[in-house]
Amino acid sequence: MIGSPLMAGKNLTVALLMTVALAVTGCAGNQKQTDQNQRLAETHYKLGLDAIGKEGMLPKAFEELMKSNALRPNQPEVLDALAYAWLLRGNFDKAESYYKRAMRHDAGSATKNNYANLLNRSGRFKEAESMARAALDDPRYPNQDYAFINLGDALLGQKKATEAIKAYSQAQTFSPDSLLPKIKTANAYAADNRMNEARLLYQALYNKNNSNRTIVEGLLTILKKQNAKSQARQMLEDFNQNAASVMDQAWALDEMERLY
Repeated sequence: MIGSPLMAGKNLTVALLMTVALAVTGCAGNQKQTDQNQRLAETHYKLGLDAIGKEGMLPKAFEELMKSNALRPNQPEVLDALAYAWLLRGNFDKAESYYKRAMRHDAGSATKNNYANLLNRSGRFKEAESMARAALDDPRYPNQDYAFINLGDALLGQKKATEAIKAYSQAQTFSPDSLLPKIKTANAYAADNRMNEARLLYQALYNKNNSNRTIVEGLLTILKKQNAKSQARQMLEDFNQNAASVMDQAWALDEMERLY
């Protein structure tokens, strides 16, 4: 017997309700999976960052960051970390591709500043200047001292020493206790053939930090150019006694032999 219209209507209603229930259940399930993936991606990202900072853990960093990117593709902070990992591995092309991808996905000043550093290392100083200035466009960016350092390096690479020194001075404003802007400024003086200013600044740094090899190397370069061999030898002897490691002591002895 053919079913009545009333029964057919009831069956249709039940079918529709079941369809809606399945759809709601499916949406809830999908949302739960999405939330779980997000939490997992964040965990892998943090593990990747932690591994980047540890010696011998770069492969682990890649593994964790790639897992994070697979779970939540194109998160700018993950792409930025992958770019840095490739930079540490020495693959500048890969690093650049990830920095560009991060910026296409609305990465902020930190990525622009990191990319400026890569461009400086690659000798692409005009592009580095543009990227460092882009990083500085956001006054909320917390690491403006490093952005000004990158800007100074980009300007010095273009033989604009006076402008570079101004940028390093700005970096010092944001990080008053840092030695890096002072060291960079001394190097800029030397690059601009202002050797006396470079020597005075390096000497002041050395007087307070006589076990800092970077400062000793910078001052040594100036003293050699000024043919001040006796002062250079005395500094190296003092550094040899104050050196923090056996390798630094060996370096000082080698440099003393090269003086004569």
